Amino acid sequence: MRLHHVQVACPPGGEHGARRFYGDGLGMTEVDKPADLVARGGCWFRAYDDSGAVAAELHVGVEEPFTPARKAHPALVVDDLDEVAERLRRLGFEVDESQRDTFPGHVRFHTFDGHGNRVEVLADA
Repeated sequence: MRLHHVQVACPPGGEHGARRFYGDGLGMTEVDKPADLVARGGCWFRAYDDSGAVAAELHVGVEEPFTPARKAHPALVVDDLDEVAERLRRLGFEVDESQRDTFPGHVRFHTFDGHGNRVEVLADA
């Protein structure tokens, strides 16, 4: 078994905020949704490893009524935690490093996307 993707939600019209966080902030690449799913709204993102293989996939779907996920969250592993944290801060996103050293073998921070969904970002210690 392997994980194909994780989905988070956004409110109707929230795609711009998702692109700003997942694309500009986390550095993921937006990919086209299948034609049959475009009308539903939302957007999809991927991260690739050094060989060009998909390392992570995240789908942002439109949900109405929308409620952000404040506890449940995706956890994404990056190569340079401090670089990603700084990029998110420059874009105006909160970065909480209060639990930085509390996950054995990793350093991490928590943040919230443009719609208030919790996201964990980790790097190997």
